[in-house]
Amino acid sequence: MLAFVSSSFGHLFRIATWGESHGGGVGVVIDGCPPRLDLSVDHLQADLDRRRPGQSRLTTQRQEADEAEILSGVFEGRTLGTPIAVLVRNTDARPAAYDHLKDVYRPSHADFTYEAKYGLRNWEGGGRSSARETIGRVAAGAIARQLLAQACGIEVLAWVSQVHTIGSTVDSSTVTLADVEADPTRCPDPEAAAAMTTAIEDARRRGDSLGGIVTCVARQVPVGLGEPVFDRLEADLAKGMLSLPASKGFDIGSGFAGAAMTGLTHNDAFSPGPDGPTTDTNHSGGVQGGISNGADLCFRVAFKPTATISSAQKTVNTDNQPVTLEAKGRHDPCVLPRAVPLVEAMALLTLADHWLRQQAVDVLNAD
Repeated sequence: MLAFVSSSFGHLFRIATWGESHGGGVGVVIDGCPPRLDLSVDHLQADLDRRRPGQSRLTTQRQEADEAEILSGVFEGRTLGTPIAVLVRNTDARPAAYDHLKDVYRPSHADFTYEAKYGLRNWEGGGRSSARETIGRVAAGAIARQLLAQACGIEVLAWVSQVHTIGSTVDSSTVTLADVEADPTRCPDPEAAAAMTTAIEDARRRGDSLGGIVTCVARQVPVGLGEPVFDRLEADLAKGMLSLPASKGFDIGSGFAGAAMTGLTHNDAFSPGPDGPTTDTNHSGGVQGGISNGADLCFRVAFKPTATISSAQKTVNTDNQPVTLEAKGRHDPCVLPRAVPLVEAMALLTLADHWLRQQAVDVLNAD
């Protein structure tokens, strides 16, 4: 049977990412972006700089500028409505650093499952299973950010709210980008950020890694995005978030905590607002019946500890013989700080797709 790697996302605002971790480059093709949208490389670079490696002592020390090149779809600073191709060249690739992994399956990585599915794998940094693939998502998300900001004023912001057992408390309605970017952890709570830094550095010294949670809020989301059955807004958000490398969990609004509440305490009561009904609380996380209700979208994404660590681990080789692995290379001891722009990108892509779909509904309703 013919097998292929699915690398596309979205319906009307569609993206297809391409490239491998230690190949010539990575990138994305965006199809469905409307014409006449103001767009330059600078819009993309701002988000790519937040994702790139080597930006602090808490991340992998691979040195990549991750400079974007727009190859098509933009003319004189505006989109043409045609496919937009974006390229980011790999300049600090070191495939030889992974020679010791050629015949070994890294624990909890995609090595074994990828090879079992396709019959071969790119062992140089993980190929398509590497988080470097997400460069294309972030570049496309930056375009979606421009579209949503200019079309309806949607703002999407994420931050690190937990690393290992260290949590933080911030007001999701007031946290700003400046707050998030004030510390390399991307946690806007200074006290928690300091503790997170210590924990991440300790894990690196031990040859270990840590996981955690990224919280995201989308503000000024109009009423009506999403559908009531299979393409519920929260379902598509969950798909986008759980497609990210190392993601292991998603919840929205009250999330799993809602299971311990009663209907009386969980229901979001309505009150009259200047532009229509508003809710007094937001346990629903901005989505009711699969459709946005005008409140802030609030959700969380859990990320596991980085799979590739330098401590000795039990595994097997491609001959199914037991071996001990002490992985070498440049890896994040905690993916959380660099996961923040990834979560934002997938939220932006999901919202842009649903916003365009709603425009079609509005046109039909107008008729």
